[in-house]
Amino acid sequence: MKEPLKPLQQLVIDAAAEKQACDVVTLDLRGRSDLTDFFIICSGNSRSQVQAIADSIQEKIYGTGHKLSAMEGYSTANWVILDLGDIFVHVFHQDARTHYDLERLWGDVPIVEAVEP
Repeated sequence: MKEPLKPLQQLVIDAAAEKQACDVVTLDLRGRSDLTDFFIICSGNSRSQVQAIADSIQEKIYGTGHKLSAMEGYSTANWVILDLGDIFVHVFHQDARTHYDLERLWGDVPIVEAVEP
């Protein structure tokens, strides 16, 4: 399902794209999850790229006054989760993304936007 991205979603996607994040996908979880409305999923090819993507997102968020509720997984950089309330951002190392396959697990939810940076 294609619909306009909300400003915070676009900000996250743009920040990830600045660090050459791969396969950026936004899943619409509204009505399916009590925790959040959207997952933004992307990946990097190395530990340092995954951390750079997470850093870029965090910097852009703070620059606009939005708050990051929590960030997990940064030190290992296999799967970094940034909790933005209505949006959970999943930054995977490519191998971990293939292993956990969130897109398949949530395969029945609409894709709001798929962006190739």
